[in-house]
Amino acid sequence: MITTSERHIMEPIGEISEPSSLDPVSLGFMCGIEIHQQLDTNKLHSRFPSILFDYKLEEIPKDWPRFTRKIRASEGESGMIDIAARFEQKRNRSFVYIQTPNSGLIEMDEAPPDIHDEHALDIVLTISSMMNAKPFPILQAMRKTVVDGSNTSGFQRTTLIATKGEIITDSGIVGIDLISLEEDSARKLGNINSTKGEIVHYTLDRLGTPLVEIATAPDIKSPEHAKETARLIGTLLRDTRRVRRGLGTIRQDLNVSISCGDRVEIKGCQDLDWIPKIISLEMARQLYFYRLANKLRREYNLPALPPNRIDDAIPVENRVALTTIKKIPGIKYDITEIFQSTNSSLIQSLLDNDSKVLAVILPGFANKLGKKTSDINGTQMPRLGRELASAAKSVGVEGIFHSDELPSYGISQEEIRNIREKLSMKANDAFVLIVAPYWQAELALESVIIRARKAFHRIPQEVRNVVIRKGQPEDGTTTALRPLPGRARMYPETDIPSLHLNEEKWKKIRQNVPMTRNQRKERLDKLEISENQTEAILNGELDDILFEGIEGELNLNPKAWASALLEYKTQKIKPLSVAIYLREKGKITKEAIPKLVEDAISGDLSSIESWMISESKSRGLSPMEEGEIEKVVIQVIVEKSDFIKERGMSSIGPLMGIILQKLGSSADGKIVNEILTKEISKII
Repeated sequence: MITTSERHIMEPIGEISEPSSLDPVSLGFMCGIEIHQQLDTNKLHSRFPSILFDYKLEEIPKDWPRFTRKIRASEGESGMIDIAARFEQKRNRSFVYIQTPNSGLIEMDEAPPDIHDEHALDIVLTISSMMNAKPFPILQAMRKTVVDGSNTSGFQRTTLIATKGEIITDSGIVGIDLISLEEDSARKLGNINSTKGEIVHYTLDRLGTPLVEIATAPDIKSPEHAKETARLIGTLLRDTRRVRRGLGTIRQDLNVSISCGDRVEIKGCQDLDWIPKIISLEMARQLYFYRLANKLRREYNLPALPPNRIDDAIPVENRVALTTIKKIPGIKYDITEIFQSTNSSLIQSLLDNDSKVLAVILPGFANKLGKKTSDINGTQMPRLGRELASAAKSVGVEGIFHSDELPSYGISQEEIRNIREKLSMKANDAFVLIVAPYWQAELALESVIIRARKAFHRIPQEVRNVVIRKGQPEDGTTTALRPLPGRARMYPETDIPSLHLNEEKWKKIRQNVPMTRNQRKERLDKLEISENQTEAILNGELDDILFEGIEGELNLNPKAWASALLEYKTQKIKPLSVAIYLREKGKITKEAIPKLVEDAISGDLSSIESWMISESKSRGLSPMEEGEIEKVVIQVIVEKSDFIKERGMSSIGPLMGIILQKLGSSADGKIVNEILTKEISKII
């Protein structure tokens, strides 16, 4: 057992330039995953269909209603204001919501919500059962404060369903701390910067779509184990056959920490293959900023930060915080006049739009903000300048200029010298510039100052976002998004009555747990279909439909039915099954299948069968009579007798092409092959 004194001297080891080489065990790695998966039902509290309208902001129909709102931070049930909500209010953003055809008064927050969608509730209870989780006897909808404008109400409705579950991975058991049923958020279409603040546009098509949220315990042992866990949970969710598929329907949030750092939540991990790299880079970032904090503390003659956060002493950290406020007073200077004749086209264009250049001194920070460098894999290394830029961007500015990276961006050495002289800076001082409307530049610099002071402490607990370029992670690095929400975030939803989960309903759920992928594969392996077909049927979630056709009234041939499901990929399963049945019976041609299925009438199997037979005759899609086929086959055999004597039975393939070309699409290839084989066998 490691004692407190030993923890103090065990400095973390590892090369930040080689993130994948960092040892999770020695660094005290902890990780949990939150999975959010859309359910295949109508919206959770309004019953509108959960569909998306694929429009860009400029393509939205003009007649779709729009309305604007702003976020106001308010006290929760505890009497406290959530830290993330307080931060968001400072950003001075306006939110424009576009009402889509599948959204109404509930999505607009103009009417109380309906009770939970029963199908969505059953799906989440089923998932809970599959993870051996324990459901809550009373299901109470809660309001979770949402501060980014993605909910018109300023909160997300979420209901705790179950706890204390588990899944078994190859690397060990991972506990499931919580399973919830909640609403998805509105979709962000874009944002526009103005002199009065940022204007963010959202569409309400996705708002209210049911989600299951699954939060694991911090039992994940390594970056690769995180990927394995996410993949296993994703497979389990798909086993229900009641979740949505496709891009954007599932996402993974990562909760990551190492002993010398602190917990951060990383959003935007859509691609499982990126998870190990994103986590390794976060470990390297936390290690880098721990070392930077102690470097700053040494230079300021402050007590060192312990290698393990559980050894932090509140009086010491309070003393450090007070010292940093004195050492970094954060006075903001308007130095616009220095840049009146600047050669920087970037700064000049901003000044032409009534912006100002504001600066702040960071005493003792020279060469600590950093320049852009890469690790052994070409990924950006962590640096304080980037964190300061993230803090500034959180209030809507494009970025910052700092002294470690200058001269650059058209800013000259003379302008740098003028800044240092005007601000009476020392040689080891750094500065940060922001060019924006005065109110915004001042607010952005305030965020920069706060983040610079935090550099003396452990990394802040916060929500971070994976940097995305063209729909994919740029390099696996992340940027700060907002503070990590506190306990004041959640409070009861008074508009929705609580649900009592009775024993009979839970027993029924437990007795109807869906098959796993392995069980489905074992069932398919008993059929005479290829391994490739088996895999494709499983991936397409078509096995239940396959067995319905095989075991149902039509008693379809497994191979023919499997091939049809994979080839035609239609939603019209009943007409397709009838068409395959008639094709196997020789009553319609193969070419008739897509045409008849597309135009098929609705009704029972018998009426569809009668319609298809009638239509195939009237459209010339019925198979040619065997007698007619036989005449053409014999004619070709006579013409190619020498070829047949030379090649024997191997001549069947080439002759099939010739015969089918003569007969056209009304000939059944299977029948042609049978007649040709029989006739050739007579003469060789």
